[in-house]
Amino acid sequence: MTTLPLTGAPTTGARPRRAGEAAPVDTFSVWPATTTEQPHGRLLVGGVSLTELAESHGTPVYVLDEAEVRERCRTYRSAFPDAGIHYAAKAFLCRALAHWVEEEGLGLDVCSAGELELAAATGFPADRILLHGNAKSPQDLETALRLGVGRIVIDTPAEIARIAAAVGTGGRQKVMVRVTPGISAGGHRKIRTGSEDQKFGLSLRDGHAQHAIARILDQPQLELTGIHCHLGSQITDVKPYLVAVRRLVGLMARVRDTHGVTLPELDLGGGHGIAHRPGEPSLDLTTLARRLRAELAESCAAAGLPVPRLIVEPGRAVTGPAGVAVYRVLAVKRTPERTFVAVDGGMSDNPRPALYGARYAPRLIGRHSTADPERVTVVGRHCEAGDILAEDVSLPADIHPGDLLATPVAGAYHLSMASSYNLVGRPPVVAVLDGRARLLVRRETLEDLRARDVGL
Repeated sequence: MTTLPLTGAPTTGARPRRAGEAAPVDTFSVWPATTTEQPHGRLLVGGVSLTELAESHGTPVYVLDEAEVRERCRTYRSAFPDAGIHYAAKAFLCRALAHWVEEEGLGLDVCSAGELELAAATGFPADRILLHGNAKSPQDLETALRLGVGRIVIDTPAEIARIAAAVGTGGRQKVMVRVTPGISAGGHRKIRTGSEDQKFGLSLRDGHAQHAIARILDQPQLELTGIHCHLGSQITDVKPYLVAVRRLVGLMARVRDTHGVTLPELDLGGGHGIAHRPGEPSLDLTTLARRLRAELAESCAAAGLPVPRLIVEPGRAVTGPAGVAVYRVLAVKRTPERTFVAVDGGMSDNPRPALYGARYAPRLIGRHSTADPERVTVVGRHCEAGDILAEDVSLPADIHPGDLLATPVAGAYHLSMASSYNLVGRPPVVAVLDGRARLLVRRETLEDLRARDVGL
């Protein structure tokens, strides 16, 4: 049996190499650290056979490695010992995950009343929760104020008066203001949120951020604790974060000079990139933490400011590499141009390839094949030509209906973005730990879909 090494401090998306070690492409480098390969193609995650999980829970099924999630939370706490670490619930949230994150000392950032209520159902401390969103509904704000969230991040000028009015006379709510610092960073144009001319935040360049800050400081119901920004997602370079620090510290200095207020917090969001396929780049968390601390100290010293408390919001980097999606092959179609391998899931449980051109590396499990590899396109079951899960990937040429495929790095932005397109129910989530498996989220059934349809 081949056992993959467990590392105490993985970088975001891949395990570090020893000094001087060569860098071959490890086909398991993007799998959970507990992954083990046994004879006859049997693959274990968290000590549990993926094949057996497919048999007992059906397919598609999502497997979440609890040990990997917890280890990545601890890695963030170690890299940023004095910072606030808030897990971005939009990546994926269920009650068990909220419980793990809370136990590991992280906070939470949420974007809706639904995410907030689910976290509250686990007993998650409300004062460790931040509420985000460019268009917060009245229900979002009412729920946040009722539960007593720690921070509300103001994203538009209209929210200032709305939140102040909702807080009411005699009340006080801590808020931050989201700033757009004019930095383009991220893996795809649809997930770049720090640049100008987009729906998020208040522009630093045109003065909207400064004007909003002045209005917030005039509201006795609001306590401005700091500046927030989020540059985008799948960022693998440290430099954009350093530029953001310099620009936002400059803004904090102007707030002090203009209003006599020293803001105690700086939230740089998340977007920490991970590798989805072997050999892809990822953001080195240790380097990020070291250089952020240095840049923040230097910029604050130059501006004559005390160093604010740093906040970061990792989502994908915590749960993405901890998840594995398991599908069953339904059909194989060979054409002169390519071979299509169709599975029993698709864009309803993973829309990322269709939305962002995301690339994955599925693997045959459950049997050992001696056939030569073949370049194939793994497609879903939905009525869309764009329902592609993995394009131009290598699988054994004898792949056939009934085979099982497992796709790593499936723990973020799969089920959180899932739908019931074609009225196909969403898959279950099963947690694995130390050879045991337990159901976290059950499969969405036909009865569930019928129950929502109340008209005739």
